[in-house]
Amino acid sequence: MTTGQWIIFGTLLLTLVLFITGRWRYDVVALIALLIVALTGLIPAEKVFSGFSNSAVVTVAAVLVLSRGLQNSGVVDVIGGWLAALKGGIAIQLAALTGIVAFLSAFMNNVGALALLLPVVLQLARKKEFPASVLLMPLAFASLLGGMTTLIGTPPNIIAASFREQVVGEPFRMFDFTPVGGGVAIAGLLFIVLVGWRLIPTRSGKDSSKSLFDIENYITEVRLSGKSTLVGKRLREIGDFSKAEILIIGLVRGGERRMEPSSQTKLQAGDILIVRADTENIKKLTGTSGLELVGSEKIQREDLESEDVTLLEAVIMPNSVMYGGTARSLDLRARYGVNLLAISRQGKLLRGRLDHIRFQTGDVLLLQSHVETFKKVVETLGCLPLAGRDLRIGLPRQMILALVVFISALTLAAVGLVPVQVSVIAAVVIMVITKLVTLQEAYESVDWPIIILLGAMIPVGGALETTGGAELIADFLLRVSDQLPAGVTLVVILVGTMFLSDVVNNAAAVVLMAPIGISVAQGMGVSVDPFLMAVSIGASCAFLTPIGHQSNTLVMGPGGYKFGDYWRMGLLLEIVVAIVAIPLILVFWPL
Repeated sequence: MTTGQWIIFGTLLLTLVLFITGRWRYDVVALIALLIVALTGLIPAEKVFSGFSNSAVVTVAAVLVLSRGLQNSGVVDVIGGWLAALKGGIAIQLAALTGIVAFLSAFMNNVGALALLLPVVLQLARKKEFPASVLLMPLAFASLLGGMTTLIGTPPNIIAASFREQVVGEPFRMFDFTPVGGGVAIAGLLFIVLVGWRLIPTRSGKDSSKSLFDIENYITEVRLSGKSTLVGKRLREIGDFSKAEILIIGLVRGGERRMEPSSQTKLQAGDILIVRADTENIKKLTGTSGLELVGSEKIQREDLESEDVTLLEAVIMPNSVMYGGTARSLDLRARYGVNLLAISRQGKLLRGRLDHIRFQTGDVLLLQSHVETFKKVVETLGCLPLAGRDLRIGLPRQMILALVVFISALTLAAVGLVPVQVSVIAAVVIMVITKLVTLQEAYESVDWPIIILLGAMIPVGGALETTGGAELIADFLLRVSDQLPAGVTLVVILVGTMFLSDVVNNAAAVVLMAPIGISVAQGMGVSVDPFLMAVSIGASCAFLTPIGHQSNTLVMGPGGYKFGDYWRMGLLLEIVVAIVAIPLILVFWPL
C-alpha cells in the first residue's frame, strides 16, 4: 500500500473507534478526521471545506426546515390527534403507529417525526396500560424504514444521490428509492407488527401506570428549629446548601406552600424547606445546621407544584444544547429558571451529585419550572416533554398553505423540472415569507451537528477515492467473490453498510461505503445504481444498537431499554430487510 493509503485507512480506523466509544460527539470526530487528511496533504488546501458546498448538505438542511414548517402548520398534530383516539389491542395500535410514523418519515426528518409522536405514544401506553417499551422501539425502527422510501426521507438517500450525480451525471430523483425502499418498509413493518414487538423485553421505563421518578427517593422536607443557624438568613446566603449540592425547591410557612421561593426570602424558625438532596448530605446538614427531618407523609408530585410552578419530564434530544454539559455548567436555575430534580438514564435513576452528571442524548430529566415559561425553556434547551402536550392545531389556511408549498416542491423535483436542492430551498423561502416558519425557527430547526458531520466527512470520503483506498478495498472484494454470482457482492455491500451504520452515524456510513460500492461496480463493469441503492438501504438499517441512529437513542430513556435490547428485534429485522431488498434491487436496478 502507498503512504496515502496507510494514512487514510489509519484515519478511518481512528474515526471508527471514536464513533464507537462516543468520547466526543460525531461532528467533532468528523472534524478530527478532516484535519488529519488536510494536514497530511491527502486533500488540497482549497478543497478542505468543499464538503459544505455539496448539494447534499444544503438539501439536508432545507428538509429539516420544511419539517418544522409542517409541524408549525398543525398538520402533523392533527394526525397525532387521530392516533390518540385509536382503539384496539397492541398489534392494531402498532400497525397504526408504525404506519403513520413511517409515512411521515418519508417526507420529513425521521427524528422529527418520531419526536412529534413520542408524547402521543406515551399517553396511549398510559391509557391502554401497555408497557411503553413495547411501543417505542417499533416506533423508532419504523421511522428508519419510512426514511428509505424517498429521496428526502433520510440524509443517506440524499448523499447517495449526490454520489450518483458525480459518476453518472444525474442524481437519483425524488421517488427513485420508492420501489425498493417502499417494499422493504412494508416488509419491515409487517415483521414488527406480527412478530418483532414480541421479542422486546418489557422494561420499566416510562410505563403506563406510574411516573419514571419516585419523588420520595430524592425529595426531602427539613424543619428549621429555633436553634438553627439558618434562622434569619436569606436563601441566597445559605452557602452550606450549595456546597453540599442541596437544592431548595419549596418552602412551607404557616401552612402556605411556596414553590421556587425568592432568593431574598428570610428564613424563620419553624419554616419547612423542601429540598432535593441525597441522604448523606442531608445527614451532614441536619447535624450541623439545626435542621430536623420532618418525617411526615411521603411527598407526592402534586406537593411540588402550584398554580405558577409545574413539574415535567423531558428527554434530551440529539441536538440539545445540554449535551455534554452539567446542571452546574449550564447554570440551569439562574439562566433558565429551571430546577433539575432527577435524571434517569436507560430506565435507571442516577444517584449522587446531579450537578456534576454530564447529560447525554436520551437522558430523561425531571424538571421544575414556571408554568408560563416551561414550554419555551424546554424548547430552548432542546428537550422533548414526555407528558401529553396540547396539540398545535393550526388554522385551515396555514395547513393548506403548508401542504401546497411542500407538495409543489416534491412535484417539481420528482418530474425533474427543478433540482431537488433548488425546490426545497424555494419551499423554505416561501414558508419564511408566509410566516409558517420564523427565521429563528428556521435556523434552530437545522441539526447543525449533522451538517458539520456531512461537510467534514465528504472530503474524507473523497480522500478515500483519490488515494486509491476505495479501489483497493473493491479489488479485495472482487477477488473474494470472483467465483460467485454478482448478486453476492451486492449482498456483501448491503450487509457491510448495515453493520457500519450500527456503530457510526448513517450519513457517515454512506460517505465511506459509497466510494467502495462505486469502485466494485466499475471493477465488475456493471451499473453503479444497484450498489448505491444497497448502500443507502443498508445505511438506514441501524437496528442493532441505540447509538447507530438518533431515533434509537431518543427512545432509550423513555423506554428504559438496555444497550443489548435492540438486537433482539433488530437482528431479525435486518435479515428481513436483506432478504427483501436484494431481489427488489436486482429487479428495479439491474446490474
